Amino acid sequence: MTWLILATGGLVSGILAGLLGIGGGVLLVPLMVTLGFSSVQAVATSTLAILMSSVSGSWQNWRMGYLDLSKVIALGLPAVITTQPGVLLAKLVPQYMLLAGFGALLLFNIYLFKLRQQLLKTESKRGDTYPAGNRPSPQLNPTLARALTGGCAGFLAGAFGVGGGVIMVPFQMILLGEPIKVAIQTSLGVVTIAATSACVGHALSHNVMWLAGLCLGLAGLIGAQIGTRYLPKISNTTIGMAFQTLLTILGIYVFWQAWQKFPN
Repeated sequence: MTWLILATGGLVSGILAGLLGIGGGVLLVPLMVTLGFSSVQAVATSTLAILMSSVSGSWQNWRMGYLDLSKVIALGLPAVITTQPGVLLAKLVPQYMLLAGFGALLLFNIYLFKLRQQLLKTESKRGDTYPAGNRPSPQLNPTLARALTGGCAGFLAGAFGVGGGVIMVPFQMILLGEPIKVAIQTSLGVVTIAATSACVGHALSHNVMWLAGLCLGLAGLIGAQIGTRYLPKISNTTIGMAFQTLLTILGIYVFWQAWQKFPN
């Protein structure tokens, strides 16, 4: 039953990766904590699964001609630098603090998702008809914006076992002026880089549960293909309601888990 639950969780996380440009760790970490993994094991093992599913989704996007490698590298380099401090934080803080931080991140993701939906509506009304190279210039220096976007994603990948896509997509739209589809596709590519760095860091500390991670990751490979190929046909309203409901439930549950582990 445990392996079946892990496989199902990996499949759903892969679908989220392909559909939303996120790693899926928002689902995997609470799932593994429920199954008895320690918080740092759940975070570390999540990075392995995210790596596998994000590679699958990015490969599909590249085959379809939707992946700009120069943009991925520009965001991926800052992510690599900030991932290891996140890994160190995950190893040092107590379980209840790590879980509380993860719960706060889940609830913050609801705000970020709503922000992204608002940006999407604005872009849809505008028609996204800007000629190539003539989109409005972002207010922040592009180099600084990429460093901030990629750096935040990398730190979250190391500390909480998430890909960082929930941060990267709205940041790319706000700070870099990217259209939503480009932001999602680029985000998934950067998740691959950040998850690789995080997984290596956690593996060197012997926190990765390899069999569980492979089970999650292999199921995620299938889910990512579904997400990148077919699920964009689902309405944004349906996706938004389902995703925000999921994050709310998981956030409350993770806070409860943190309370359970709080020293008396």
